[in-house]
Amino acid sequence: QVQLIESGGGLVQAGGSLRLSCVASGGIFSMYAMGWFRRAPGKEREFVAAISRSGGATIYSDPAKGRFTISRDNAKNTVYLQMNTLTPEDTAVYYCAARWSNIASDLVFKENDYRYWGQGTQVSVSS
Repeated sequence: QVQLIESGGGLVQAGGSLRLSCVASGGIFSMYAMGWFRRAPGKEREFVAAISRSGGATIYSDPAKGRFTISRDNAKNTVYLQMNTLTPEDTAVYYCAARWSNIASDLVFKENDYRYWGQGTQVSVSS
């Protein structure tokens, strides 16, 4: 059983930056493909970014491309989401997710393909 704990959310002005962290425990972190999702008020949860087990492959949603960077440190059991040039449209609860994979380059971007989820961290961007 993998537990995921997100942190780093908060209130920031438009144009600012935040770095989210997600620490995993209870499994061999390097065996899990990881992803970030978000749920904005009144909307369904949506994909933001994903990273392969090795960290060598990444994929982003269109809103995240060019502004967000996903990375991981397998020695620290942590995945990060660096968010720059934030806008009020980025206001949401951000969740990290994990899926065990036997493929080092596996990228998982479908919500239903993830088995483990964190509780989320709130990001609020003021205009």
